[in-house]
Amino acid sequence: MRAVETLELEGLGNRSYLAGGAAVAVAVDPPRDIDRVIAAAARRGTRIGLVAETHVHNDYISGGLELARVTGARYLVPEGAAVSFARTPVADGDTFPVDDGLALRALATPGHTPHHTSYVLTERGRPVAVFTGGSLLIGTVGRPDLVEPRLTERLARAQHASAHRLADELDDDVPVLPTHGFGSFCSSAPARGDATTIGAERGTNDALTKDVDTFVAGLLAGLDDIPAYYTHMGPANAAGPAPVDLTPPRRADATEIAARLAAGEWVVDLRHRVAFAEGHVAGSFNFEGDGRLATYLAWLIPWGKPLTLLAAGPEELAAAQRELVRVGIDRPAAAATGTPAGWVRPGEALRSFRRATFADLAAARAAGDRMVVLDVRRDSERAAGFVSGSTHIPVHRLRDRVGEVPPGEVWAHCAGGARAAVAASLLDAAGRNVVAVDDVFDAATAAGLTVPGRGAA
Repeated sequence: MRAVETLELEGLGNRSYLAGGAAVAVAVDPPRDIDRVIAAAARRGTRIGLVAETHVHNDYISGGLELARVTGARYLVPEGAAVSFARTPVADGDTFPVDDGLALRALATPGHTPHHTSYVLTERGRPVAVFTGGSLLIGTVGRPDLVEPRLTERLARAQHASAHRLADELDDDVPVLPTHGFGSFCSSAPARGDATTIGAERGTNDALTKDVDTFVAGLLAGLDDIPAYYTHMGPANAAGPAPVDLTPPRRADATEIAARLAAGEWVVDLRHRVAFAEGHVAGSFNFEGDGRLATYLAWLIPWGKPLTLLAAGPEELAAAQRELVRVGIDRPAAAATGTPAGWVRPGEALRSFRRATFADLAAARAAGDRMVVLDVRRDSERAAGFVSGSTHIPVHRLRDRVGEVPPGEVWAHCAGGARAAVAASLLDAAGRNVVAVDDVFDAATAAGLTVPGRGAA
């Protein structure tokens, strides 16, 4: 009897899968920290006999090559993928036995990439699940603009055709198990729910309910910025990623932390934004360890810049390391744990800044306080509504555009508080007087702030 286990990669908004019978399993789109996959197989008492990639990933480093090496599994990679390592090239229609009565059948589903391949899990010849990678997602499809700008429209049309192929060849009750769509920027839109089937997608997914021209026009119009670090992921995956090293980094004392800051290196405080605002090392940046750490830190940091991590404890530090290796930030230069008082030299003061709500912002405006309201959300978010009079610089562009923020006290906001905290830390490190708005954006309307909709002046 088949069983499918989902491995959540919440920080990146992705999923990996382990599927098979009582003896042998296949791992689909595994993360770089393969110990999670090996542990899942051990709990099941199964051997990993196949490792399957739906495509060469653009948003994370794959653990597929290393997992296949460690387990002796056969490594399945679409034949159109230009890679530099030995693998089993997969063509449309190829079938691979998994376990007694279980097999994996390849379906070419180009669109997210030209070589993208989905895998149908069959039991006694009957489809029982389909691993769709970045093709058919929950309520949407994978982005078609990550490979080459000149191919974007062609790949968008291919996404439409691939979605229809899946719907035409599979029954309504077949579960759809995508890799992307749970917060990943590889998805062209947020997922609508947590689980789906071919039948559910047939009635709700734009790729299956709209004609190709309407679908493509809407898909291309909705594409937002691509995370900067994506440019490094595809080449790393094509070359063959190295094994990871998750041993603790070398510990840094206050003198070394100060020296690294003085050298222009990045010192990142992983603590919760409330704790950071109350007191932190001057010049350090705040990326919460329990948020979208890998996505936003990898997006903002100059690639290859030495990184020192500050954490409340070893567990927080270890979790951050695990997240960061998934996007190719392999070894922090140094790290420290504890409290900010131990991260500064004797006589040095900690920095702090205020936190506020949208109600506080409305009250300050009503009182005539002079301020700069800085919206750090993405373009698509702002298009749906914004605080009147606000300056807009998305957080992923702020590092290079701090000088464009108007003079005065800066009240930074996003949609929920986490990105505002990142922005506040960047501005604080630049010497600006800042207030972090730690509130949900819906509260702006409730607070009496004017929030025009799309197209308003």
